[in-house]
Amino acid sequence: MRKIRAFLFGMLGCGLLVSAYAVDLHGVASVNITSDTAANAKNIAFDEARRQIINDVLRQYADVEALKSAVSQAKSSDLMNLIASSSIDGEKLSDTTYSANISMAVDGGAARTWLDNNAVQHWLPDESKQDVFVVNVNMSNGMQNWAELNQIARNEKIDLGTKTMTADSAVLELPVSARGKFTIAVREAGWRFANNDGVLRIWK
Repeated sequence: MRKIRAFLFGMLGCGLLVSAYAVDLHGVASVNITSDTAANAKNIAFDEARRQIINDVLRQYADVEALKSAVSQAKSSDLMNLIASSSIDGEKLSDTTYSANISMAVDGGAARTWLDNNAVQHWLPDESKQDVFVVNVNMSNGMQNWAELNQIARNEKIDLGTKTMTADSAVLELPVSARGKFTIAVREAGWRFANNDGVLRIWK
């Protein structure tokens, strides 16, 4: 039974590797802005859409409150650098109003740099590192849980690449080749886990 379970989880780990770096950073915002001119309304609409989309697509990979604060305080020009592409659908203009559905794709590399520079804790996968994956850890008993993870790592001969750590959470980068056996080991130690766009989340 153990061999069957190990095989199934190994296959699950392999399957997750395919999507480990296929992070979806696309978002859509519906805007309807009125200003003194249609041109000004359009500029305001794009700024609002950009901020909304950046918040929406990055919140699943970052500390939500810190991200929200950083986006609200950022200059519009800085946030423009985070957008890889954009498109417009259903655009309508009058003398003073602009409305549209605005789609944008966030540049993952630029977003990582911006989050780091603004001290926003995050676990956005680094697409330049094809040999590692991110683990987001939540611990109900910090010292005990962390000691247990270190024991698991020693048993499985895995290096815990700790990126950030607090009393009850940590962000790790582990070798892709170890994903299957690490997932099996933490599960058998009583940890719960889930996959979110390639990020492995574990909690206990």
